[in-house]
Amino acid sequence: MWAFFSRRLRMWLILAVGAPVVGFLLGKVGDAIEARRGPNTVSKVLHTGRRWLQRRAKGPLAARADEGRTPADPKGVRDAGVPAR
Repeated sequence: MWAFFSRRLRMWLILAVGAPVVGFLLGKVGDAIEARRGPNTVSKVLHTGRRWLQRRAKGPLAARADEGRTPADPKGVRDAGVPAR
């Protein structure tokens, strides 16, 4: 059945479904290795692969631009609207 899809539709399916799923799996395997052995070369490569795939993923499963942000500094001001004294 795959052969009956057009080339463009096959590429869209790979990018819209395959890339996010593979990226998710790479991240989970990297997290498992890191939890068991600590940060190492293999876990760093897996996390790099996950980020690379997330940047290239398209469609409904793709990561949004605001999901990749890092959390605020916990030692900083609790409420950004309150001026520091």
